[in-house]
Amino acid sequence: MNTIFRKSMLSVAGLAFAGGVFAGPIAAHANPVDAKPVAVAVQSAAPKPQGDQSHITLNDEQTANVKAIIAATKKAGLPERAAVISIATSLQESKLENLGHLGDKNDHDSLGLFQQRPTSGWGTPEQITDPAYSTTAFLKGLRQVDGWQDMALTDAAQTVQVSAYPDAYAQWEQQATDLVAQHWNS
Repeated sequence: MNTIFRKSMLSVAGLAFAGGVFAGPIAAHANPVDAKPVAVAVQSAAPKPQGDQSHITLNDEQTANVKAIIAATKKAGLPERAAVISIATSLQESKLENLGHLGDKNDHDSLGLFQQRPTSGWGTPEQITDPAYSTTAFLKGLRQVDGWQDMALTDAAQTVQVSAYPDAYAQWEQQATDLVAQHWNS
């Protein structure tokens, strides 16, 4: 390091120290400032919905499933964003309907709200068709995704689901956000 530069830095540090020593006691006896709290606007860290948004009208069963997803998310100790991702995923996978075996229309052996597959290790058919269990299983997968809280919803959902249509989850983000806002505290 250059000697002149080093001496200059030491001089500046010495002045700062001396100023602190002398100003410290003086400042301690100064009149206190009448501080008042200042309101600060905080923006949500959640990304804005991507692309065109879809919306469906929910029946009582679908609304009950929204509430079950929210309850499981709270029980897991996860924030509202996890519920939004879960509900949007379920909207895409099953339209929030707890689907059983669909015969020829079935996608392999996919079942339940999240179209989870027993043969892929998600659980038994009975477990997968239990909304609390299937949500907990989905959330377990979500927790394993590094940075899921700051990811685009469709990226977080796709990392857990590994869908043939990875961008499809994005279309449900606004409705999922609205549903969580409506039911989180109910």
